[in-house]
Amino acid sequence: MTSAPTSSAMPVAMRRRRLTYENVVDAAFAVFMFVGCVEFIEPSPYDLVSLIAIPLWFLGGFKINAVQVLISALWLIFLFCGFVALVPYWGEDSARIFQLLELYLVGTTIAFTLYFGERTLHRSEICLQAFTWGALFSAFLSLLSYFNIAGLGVKLITVEGRVSGTFKDPNVFGSYLILAQAFLLQKLLLGTSARRILLVLPLALLLIGTFVSYSRGSWGSSIVCLTMIGVASFFTADNAATRRRILFTGFALLALIVLMLVIILSQDSIREFFLWRIGSHDYDEGSTGRFGNQEHALPMLLDLPWGFGPLRFRDYFGLEPHESYIGAFANDGWLGGLTWILIVVLTGVVGFRLMVVRSPFRRLGQIVWPTLCVALLQGFQIDIDHWRQVYLLFGMVWGFEAARVRWRNRQRTATPPPRIEARADYG
Repeated sequence: MTSAPTSSAMPVAMRRRRLTYENVVDAAFAVFMFVGCVEFIEPSPYDLVSLIAIPLWFLGGFKINAVQVLISALWLIFLFCGFVALVPYWGEDSARIFQLLELYLVGTTIAFTLYFGERTLHRSEICLQAFTWGALFSAFLSLLSYFNIAGLGVKLITVEGRVSGTFKDPNVFGSYLILAQAFLLQKLLLGTSARRILLVLPLALLLIGTFVSYSRGSWGSSIVCLTMIGVASFFTADNAATRRRILFTGFALLALIVLMLVIILSQDSIREFFLWRIGSHDYDEGSTGRFGNQEHALPMLLDLPWGFGPLRFRDYFGLEPHESYIGAFANDGWLGGLTWILIVVLTGVVGFRLMVVRSPFRRLGQIVWPTLCVALLQGFQIDIDHWRQVYLLFGMVWGFEAARVRWRNRQRTATPPPRIEARADYG
């Protein structure tokens, strides 16, 4: 006769099968992160799923500390300035919709700041994995479209011949893939299992996706971001063996990337288009080009405390500013522009501290801050102020900082002190 399960074993098995509130929230945020790769339709799936995932998490309650209060207050000041600047133009649909979208995006970044401040390691791993799968899906479609398989090239390639993937803009598409590149690169550099070599294939797919976007900003951002991660991983490695492994893996990846470029650029049409893209263009130059418009806008904005109003730079110059810092002053006025700069500077301080200071969240900081840093640098040559992934990254950086401060405070009162660094499984 088979013996019945013991009373002690039964609850354990039941607990493993039980659907909990946290499991449901985790699943909702995983879907939320995955569908962020689709933005060529409005409203995007990301926007629709956010209306489920964020309230679902919110109902469970959350903790908030001074770090989160500070950054949330700055975002609310920035948002308030935009609405004040909108008042004279409330009747203009484009200006009103632009500012309402800003309201939504600021709401998401505050939610992310609170969400990633708790259960940080667990939630970050789930969200980064889901984001990476979404990025791979988008990159895979970009290659299908680039070679016009199943007629996708007609729908997913711009008139110029640049791939936009599942996005409207090739610049957004190329830059969107960088967070997933950073996530996979760190696993490759720090992993100890032989299986990590398999990550070369998805990483190569993401890099090719960024390449065929033919976005100069995305190319530069990818190079700088991945370099930052490699350098940070090397100098914060725990021992010499890990540093040797990082060096070997890094140089092997660099050789592979160079080989890929040589093969790709051996095609005459691709090489010619690549050389054309890295050169200067008519919309960059002249008094009515991108840089000329920015130069003309600066003295005008000095006389307009509330700027031109949301999305009204184009009414003066016929083009968007293509510069997010001037854009902040143009859309949100002097106070809004200064608040935006303060947010960026403080985030930089927090981001570099996360990368350097020993804590359980240092490895996460070495993924997320380089990705956000290069996006903010792109802001000097393109409009990033409504890129959804930028607001996700802001929320992650400040959520990690809130978690780091809580961990530090616990360290000071713990006896004996707990281990300094928690390790993710990179095998």
